[in-house]
Amino acid sequence: MKLSEMLLRYVAYNEQEAVDKEMMMALLDEKSLHRTQLFAHWTSSAIVVNETLDKVLFAFHNIYQSWSWVGGHNDGDDDPLFVALKEASEETGVEGLRPLLEDIFMIDVIYVPHHVKRGRYVSDHLHLNTAFLLVADEQSPLFVKEDENSGVRWFKLEEVFDHISEDRMIPVYRKALAKIQAFQSAQPSR
Repeated sequence: MKLSEMLLRYVAYNEQEAVDKEMMMALLDEKSLHRTQLFAHWTSSAIVVNETLDKVLFAFHNIYQSWSWVGGHNDGDDDPLFVALKEASEETGVEGLRPLLEDIFMIDVIYVPHHVKRGRYVSDHLHLNTAFLLVADEQSPLFVKEDENSGVRWFKLEEVFDHISEDRMIPVYRKALAKIQAFQSAQPSR
């Protein structure tokens, strides 16, 4: 499904998402699907959980020096779920990833401070981010994608904040974990 259709269907979880959705809709065009739109462009992230929804798979991000979700730039692709699945597989090595939900799980406009990536300076900018809830087999082999991360590991939901050092992402992850726990509570007993 196209990004514009998915975003229109998405119901904001809270006030932050309502405001972010308004901004995202205003910036949604072909140009913003590419990194060449320097001030704001689309990214798709994956919150990868295990089958019992009590663990999350994070990677240690080389640029930000923190454990984080996986994902990447859309780079012209108008199918954010495809991007999230591809990036999650590439960055963790996990095979057999599947969406727990086909729809967007959450949205965020994320400020990205300037940094150097692959030897090039990248200015401050915004990521217009769609995140998807994916599920994976916790026993699946993991690997490190050395040009992006230096570790991949499962964390219990209640322990994940002991490993995050990127302050600007803590509210995003708190929202994600609250939504995962609400989703888990709403499921019939397995």
